[in-house]
Amino acid sequence: MRLRDWKEVYEPFDEEQTRAQGARCMDCGIAFCHEGCPLGNLIPEWNDMVYRGDWSDAIERLHATNNFPEFTGRLCPAPCEGSCVLGINAEPVAIERIEYEIAERAWDEGWVRPIRPQERTGKRVAVVGSGPSGLAAAQQLARAGHRVVVFERAEKPGGLLRYGIPEFKMEKSVLDRRLEQLIDEGVEFRCSVAVGLQGTAADGEPGSLRGAGTASAPDVRVVSAAELSEEFDAILLAAGATKPRDLEVPGRSLEGVHFAMEYLKPSTMAQEGTLPRPLIDAKGKHVIIIGGGDTGGDCLGTALRQGAASVTQLEILPAPPEGRAASNPWPTWPVILRTSPAHEEGGERVYQVTTSELMGDDANHITALRTQRVEPVLDAAGTSRLEPVEGSDEEIRADLVLLAMGFTGPEQGGVVSELGLELDGRGNVAAGSTWMTSREGVFVCGDMTRGQSLIVWAIAEGRSAAAAVDAFLMEETDLPAPVVPGQAVLR
Repeated sequence: MRLRDWKEVYEPFDEEQTRAQGARCMDCGIAFCHEGCPLGNLIPEWNDMVYRGDWSDAIERLHATNNFPEFTGRLCPAPCEGSCVLGINAEPVAIERIEYEIAERAWDEGWVRPIRPQERTGKRVAVVGSGPSGLAAAQQLARAGHRVVVFERAEKPGGLLRYGIPEFKMEKSVLDRRLEQLIDEGVEFRCSVAVGLQGTAADGEPGSLRGAGTASAPDVRVVSAAELSEEFDAILLAAGATKPRDLEVPGRSLEGVHFAMEYLKPSTMAQEGTLPRPLIDAKGKHVIIIGGGDTGGDCLGTALRQGAASVTQLEILPAPPEGRAASNPWPTWPVILRTSPAHEEGGERVYQVTTSELMGDDANHITALRTQRVEPVLDAAGTSRLEPVEGSDEEIRADLVLLAMGFTGPEQGGVVSELGLELDGRGNVAAGSTWMTSREGVFVCGDMTRGQSLIVWAIAEGRSAAAAVDAFLMEETDLPAPVVPGQAVLR
């Protein structure tokens, strides 16, 4: 039934269940859940508050480390639960669900209010990008008294929270109510504005405005980094790792083969009413999704709701085990088979296959994929790699192919090129110990410097980078800084 609408699919979790889960928390002397959470969430504290029914205190403790618990309570893969001590021999505490319930109770009760600074510093900060890292940084800097302007090249703010996350995972009203809070706190949003003069007009190419999922080529105004430097006292880059990983096989140029974001964004815009209909519609089509991660799952749920004839998700890696393997003990990150709500709704997952060719008809439209099964083999150095199995070729019918193989890093045109920023060995924007780039007064955070990662890392790095910007402008800061560049957590 839920495929007939786009509403969130989370099942009810009443107060009694939530308090029971809070009671399961053992308030460990060494809380490994802290190590698992990049934000340093005070998990045992708000677990106990929920158990005791102190909901207003719980949201205060939750907001002390996390600007957007309603986002992470829906979208985070919960590394904290993988580190929960109960996970040694039982199910961990349902930490993510408790977080969700605290946040929603707070909104329902009216406890989430704007926090405005008592005085202004007179300093102006430009934040480029309005995803979770940019929003977290903007909110922290505004609360520190700075004038903050967020630049977003899409039509509305939110980044992948708006255009990469389907409505059934997070309804956009959840994002919009938090954006209203930021605006009330003094954050200004300038949308349909791209920053950086170089590399912003290559329409249709990976990494360009169109390639990044800008549906229907909206009227985007381009401003130079030089203009921002003149207007603002500091610039914080939080534009994400939006360059998609491509599939270099024969037939890649066929019609009907798209990057995931080229599909997801206009589908979301159609649900919002910005577009009258999706630009790419899966209705009645046999859909192949290449990539077994979360983005592929988002494509799966979207295609099912659009009425696809069939949906198959291909993954090159072997299927993970149902439970922890002996080589994957607690409290390391559990590498296990994860089934999203979209997978429960239909479609097929196929593991250990690689695509060797895309085939089309006389009209140059995709009709099928040629795949091969792969098996892990050890080379002379003992390193495992995946090799095609001879004679395992197979053709799979396809009317629509979606490439959801992740992202390779930030786009290297635009502001990165104009400022001549140094990159690290992986092609991300290099950051020093204070989150500053190779350019004085220009900072970076989130996926743009870390590479494709989790929403909790994005928020944590946005908070830390905001503290660094505040210290740069004021020579000291009271803002919390949960992480430093390059910091790792126990996984």
